[in-house]
Amino acid sequence: MTAGAAIAACVFLVLLLAGFWIPFAVAVGALLLLWDHGGWNAFRAIGLVSWGSLNSFTLTAIPLFLLMAEILLRSGVGARAYRGLGRVTGRLPGGLLQTNIAGCALFAAINGSSVATAATIGTVALPEMRARGYDQRMAAGSLAAGGTLGILIPPSIAMIVYATFTETSVSKLFAAGILPGLAMTGMFMAFIAWRALRNPATAPRAVPDGRGLGAMAGDLLPFVLLIGLVLGSIYGGVATPTEAAAVGVLGGVALAALFGRCDAEVLGASLAATVRTTASVLFIVLAAALLSYSLGVTGIGRAVAEWIVGLGLPRLGFLLAVAVLYIILGCFIDSLAMIVITVPLLHPVLLAYGIDPVWFGVLLVVLIEMGQITPPFGINLFVIQGIGGGRFEDVAAGTVPYVALMGVLIALLLAFPGMALWLPGML
Repeated sequence: MTAGAAIAACVFLVLLLAGFWIPFAVAVGALLLLWDHGGWNAFRAIGLVSWGSLNSFTLTAIPLFLLMAEILLRSGVGARAYRGLGRVTGRLPGGLLQTNIAGCALFAAINGSSVATAATIGTVALPEMRARGYDQRMAAGSLAAGGTLGILIPPSIAMIVYATFTETSVSKLFAAGILPGLAMTGMFMAFIAWRALRNPATAPRAVPDGRGLGAMAGDLLPFVLLIGLVLGSIYGGVATPTEAAAVGVLGGVALAALFGRCDAEVLGASLAATVRTTASVLFIVLAAALLSYSLGVTGIGRAVAEWIVGLGLPRLGFLLAVAVLYIILGCFIDSLAMIVITVPLLHPVLLAYGIDPVWFGVLLVVLIEMGQITPPFGINLFVIQGIGGGRFEDVAAGTVPYVALMGVLIALLLAFPGMALWLPGML
């Protein structure tokens, strides 16, 4: 490493520790690398790099998926779907804890964000569970862990961002996340059932409200049909993810008008929230593009790849080392920031090891999910603690079993890669 590269790395760490927004710290470090390599001349291509990174048809899916989710959630359609789901899963061992996991899985199919999924379900579920005497650790843990399904079950914003850096098919990444996402949902629900059967007092089953199958279908069916339309059009080859997201927005507006609230206030708030989140995500993409360009121009990315391959680590050893890296990073920084910092460096190494980028994308998302609920800075922990007003220690303790279950899923992905690759292979 040259002196300039060392200085750039030190500046990045100082900015990070000082509390600067991570994409800003990444961009500053990348610009310093370029300056050290070629002075002002090295900056001449920044305009083209910036335009090329953001002028992507794939990225237009992000604001559309976000807008669809915001409309459904702010109009009340989402809360209605949760109530309908509760009539199905609330009678299982674990009661509303089961509804939390199933609800998070359902909302993940329209949301794409771990934090938004946890916050939405948590806002509806926590008051209900508190009133019915649920164990607070179990309640908070199920919501924080269930929220992580938002970036594994498609559509996933993290997968879209990863796809832009690795030139991987978004449709294949979405398909690859389905079976692992369903497997994780099943493991979470099975664990809750086991805990509830051991101690029923901690999670009482929901009491039927007297409404029949028709009421349940009326609450759930429109929501499920919209998800089927959006995802089915992608996997059926009828539409690209961006086109399917646009259809989803129109469908979301229609559902809001028919079954919820659809007025200027709801639409205005949904658009404003979408713009804020999209701007944040695109700045992250821009910072990652600058980092990737600077690593390529200076040769650092190639040198790091050659050094790692030269260590002679077996493929499994390399993947385990990567897993440890992401678990540590997840304790301190959020999901998209991890992608920004690591993927430009790791992608050449993955190619050198012959690792399928679609499979690794799923593994990466599971590892990121683990970071979302890992103390001291797992963001989902703070979201649920902020909504429920309980102790942070209780939320963190409640997620420990789910972190272990994610470890089991990672082991399954390593042992059986087809778990993630079978569906993409069918497209």
